[in-house]
Amino acid sequence: MTDNIATAFLAGLNDECAALRAFVVLLEDEQRTLLGTHPEELLPLAEAKTKLADKVGSLSKARRGFLPQGTRDTVEWLRKNAPQGLPVWQEARQLAAKAHSLNQTNGELIQIKLRYNQQALAALAGAAQNASGLYGADGQASLPSTTRTLGSV
Repeated sequence: MTDNIATAFLAGLNDECAALRAFVVLLEDEQRTLLGTHPEELLPLAEAKTKLADKVGSLSKARRGFLPQGTRDTVEWLRKNAPQGLPVWQEARQLAAKAHSLNQTNGELIQIKLRYNQQALAALAGAAQNASGLYGADGQASLPSTTRTLGSV
């Protein structure tokens, strides 16, 4: 491997690692927001997350483009061709695992919030349906009438 290719590979690997660090921070922000009381902050986080995920994917694809076809063990390849990249590669792998774990947890939190919101909406819809007969057209309270007469069973 020439020095220029090794330099370009390591620069890309460093960029990928930096993007993964930013992605982990973004996922941690998303988790804090999911656990907090300001869900309106989720939409900009989701948009940023999509852009950053695309960037990480592009950097990963570019990195794989440097490796000879059929390379299965990146660590072994780095040992032979660019050993100074091993610590960055290990950090990238750890960050990717952390990002995966955070993303999975955030997905579970979203599912919990979704179920809670669906239950709350169902309760509100049921209450609204039951309350629909409490006021007449004139705005006066009118209790629902029954067909049962007083004192009858």
